[in-house]
Amino acid sequence: MSDALYLDDLSVGQRFETASHRVTREEVVEFAGRWDPQPFHLDEEAGAASLFGSLVASGWHTAAITMRLNVDGGIPFAGGLIGVECQVSWPRPTRPGDMLRVVNEVLEVRPSRSRPDRGMVTVRGETLNQDGEVVQSLVATMVVPRRPAPQA
Repeated sequence: MSDALYLDDLSVGQRFETASHRVTREEVVEFAGRWDPQPFHLDEEAGAASLFGSLVASGWHTAAITMRLNVDGGIPFAGGLIGVECQVSWPRPTRPGDMLRVVNEVLEVRPSRSRPDRGMVTVRGETLNQDGEVVQSLVATMVVPRRPAPQA
């Protein structure tokens, strides 16, 4: 990652936006069949009879899409996206046909006192559908390395 950002490059308020991903019925059912086999994730009729009123993606599927979008270009942290903790909510369901994108904002940048080669960055990520509605909100604290000293 030649344009990777180190702790020293980050500041509160910086924003990063991802590309988009269209959610298909097939991937909703495939993910659910493997990882969250609840009827409203697997079958249109069961989804219609649920409180969702239609087939919906697992929240964990939305989280996995969010992660992929961030890794593919949403958050260019040096060393990768190494989480320490997070809080996640799904205020509305992701449905087949939704076009998702993620908008991330740096909330806090904190150099480590015990490890001078790194620090912690807290980021709020909102996964939005095509109507700008939040389908997932996540606040994560990640380890980010400091810029290495130039070699003599």
